[in-house]
Formats: sequence, structure tokens, C-alpha cells
Amino acid sequence: MPTYDYQCSGCQHEFELFQSIVDSPRRKCPACGQMKLKRLIGPGAAVVFKGSGFYQTDYRSESYRKRAAEEKSTASGSEAKSDTKAASDQNGSKRKSKPSATTSSD
Repeated sequence: MPTYDYQCSGCQHEFELFQSIVDSPRRKCPACGQMKLKRLIGPGAAVVFKGSGFYQTDYRSESYRKRAAEEKSTASGSEAKSDTKAASDQNGSKRKSKPSATTSSD
């Protein structure tokens, strides 16, 4: 159910009212009792995203966060090992070089 903004044109009282879409607009002002209440044009039933909880990851459980952290540390540990192995292969092994092709012109 949406929240509607109302204003009385008699006493200028403004307020919000939480009511169903199918309900008819109110006409009687709760402050002065006059029948001069008008529904204001505004966001009405629009969805407004404010604060935390907007992103899906804001709702992750604590156990999910712990598993993700463990997987991340495991993945970074295996990357470090593979980087070290690759560096030792490059430094410790001899590369075979291809003989250079020579061209002769007769």
C-alpha cells in the first residue's frame, strides 16, 4: 500500500497517509475539520532506495561472508604458489634457442 501526501487548503496542514490504491482520496482535514483536503502530486507509490540494504550483498549471512573470505585467502595463496613456481622456472631453466635462419644470396 502506498503513502500519499495531503494538504489542507484551509489551514495549510500537511501530512502523509498510508492507504490502499483503491481507497478514495480523503476530503476532511484532521486538523481543522474542513472539507478542503487535497491529495498532492508527488512520488506516491514510487520506490525510493535509501540507506543500506540496497545491494544484494548487504543481506549476506555471516557464514557466507566467512566462507567467501576463506575462499579468497585460499585462492590468493594458490596464486602466490603458482607465481613463485613460474618465476623459478624462468630463472632456473635454460631455454633452448632456435637456430637463426640464414639466407644466402648467390
